Amino acid sequence: MVSLELVFDDETDSAVRAEWDALLRAGLPSQARHRGESNRPHITILVRAELAPFDAAPLEDAFPLDLRLGAPVLFGRGRNRVIARSVVPTERLLSLHARVHQLAGPGADVDQTVPGAWTAHVTLARRVPLERLGDALSVLEERGGEDLAARAVGIRRWDAATKTVTELVGRGTLEQC
Repeated sequence: MVSLELVFDDETDSAVRAEWDALLRAGLPSQARHRGESNRPHITILVRAELAPFDAAPLEDAFPLDLRLGAPVLFGRGRNRVIARSVVPTERLLSLHARVHQLAGPGADVDQTVPGAWTAHVTLARRVPLERLGDALSVLEERGGEDLAARAVGIRRWDAATKTVTELVGRGTLEQC
């Protein structure tokens, strides 16, 4: 699988990592447990089994993109859930999302990343057992429970098969993963 992901400025990245760390300190599932070099807070905007080389240069003027990370949302079924921060949709965000898909051309997109069906989010924890959801949400609430001002500064490409990250466009200050 290949994905295109919005990445954040240092301040937003740190704020999300602080939530990851709070979950970890509470003995809960957390993205902080993922120690891979590619693990970085992000918003997935496109996922496909295959993606031809993607020229993101036409998107350079979309950044930086101010966003708001909203209330926690839950995804999944069965005995576990994913906890994520919702991303409040804006006209600029939805326009960028549609433009990315247009530039990528036709392809077999994963359903939940298709324009019109996309739920923008930033993952905080995966595989949270149902019986621990209340604990996890309490930890996040204790951190203030407020929306977070955020800023996307670029787009990266993640190739799961080769486990490689390629920075495509952006004005961020974080080092390449």
